Amino acid sequence: MSVVASARITLKNSELDLPGAFGLGCVQLLEGVATEHSLNGAAKRLGMAYSKAWRIVREAEAHLGCVLLLRDGARGSTLTPEGERAVAAYRTLQAEVNELLAQRSDELFG
Repeated sequence: MSVVASARITLKNSELDLPGAFGLGCVQLLEGVATEHSLNGAAKRLGMAYSKAWRIVREAEAHLGCVLLLRDGARGSTLTPEGERAVAAYRTLQAEVNELLAQRSDELFG
């Protein structure tokens, strides 16, 4: 029997009573913006409504206390340096958690 453990990281500001969080969905949107140079394009690529994408980004910005995207109308959107750091930090944390889970799963169930 092979056991696989998984976890998803979600970051929230514990001092504020806010909806949403900063998690995988927002990270995927931000990565899409980095590729598409458009929040709308990133949302479409994920099969998500533009209004939902905006809500996810705004809620994540509120939790992290920084602007993640620079929006410039017809020219599209780009990640801010804080947005780039947030994506990189999330991916690093997720990789470290995945490594720990794989290690511990082998130890406990292997």
